[in-house]
Amino acid sequence: MSISTEKVRTIELQGVPVDVVFKGAGPQLFLLHGGGGPVASMPFADSLSEQFEIIAPVHPGFAGSAIPDHFDDLQDLIYLYLDLMDTLDLQDAVMMGFSMGGWTAAELAVLSTARISRLILVDAVGVKVGGRDDRDIVDVFATPEEELTKLMWHDPGKAPNPSQMTDEQRQIMQSNRVALGLYTWQPYMHNPKLPRRLHRIDVPALVLWGESDGLVTPDYGRAYAGMIPNAAFAVIPAAGHAPQVEQPEVFVQHVLSFVNDTSEGSPS
Repeated sequence: MSISTEKVRTIELQGVPVDVVFKGAGPQLFLLHGGGGPVASMPFADSLSEQFEIIAPVHPGFAGSAIPDHFDDLQDLIYLYLDLMDTLDLQDAVMMGFSMGGWTAAELAVLSTARISRLILVDAVGVKVGGRDDRDIVDVFATPEEELTKLMWHDPGKAPNPSQMTDEQRQIMQSNRVALGLYTWQPYMHNPKLPRRLHRIDVPALVLWGESDGLVTPDYGRAYAGMIPNAAFAVIPAAGHAPQVEQPEVFVQHVLSFVNDTSEGSPS
């Protein structure tokens, strides 16, 4: 367990306040959470903070923060984080994104890899791999909660349980859902132009996937990895859409193995 102290700084960028969690010491790890909200306090992050300085912004609209009035979609978040990376003067950071945060990380890496050394995408959305009428990504807004839990978790017992939450926690969960909708709704969970831009990513990349993910399947992940030059692809057994939660030790092992590998990535 990490003995580091978690600190939060509020950084204002173009009039938008962004809470950023700092944790641990070492090489920088820029951590972008998914639609479930911040992850920097989870056990996997505690472990990683023993070797990295975790830098984890909270997306505006999540964890009780406000959505800026001028925000329309994910592009606003992407350009906000370009400013954040400059403000923090990131140098050779490892950038890791989960689900929607993985999509964000991929878009950032397409625009510039000047401040990052490696890219890790975890059960990321952001691309369409099938035909026009194929449902590549399950509709999280239209699928009943019980069914969605079964799709997203290998062990549904590890999923957040709203009945055990406080009123404040349930309210935050719902506001997270509203923010997720704003960032990912049109077109749903992807950028049609991104597949033709991923070739620009010129740093080693790892695409990690939960073997039991039914929201975006491992086949989707393999196709995603295939769009990124020389990206490695790895599946984590007994895990769904959040392998960092269901299999934190195995997840951390994959991350450390990739970061410590001096080669340019491995075949998927």
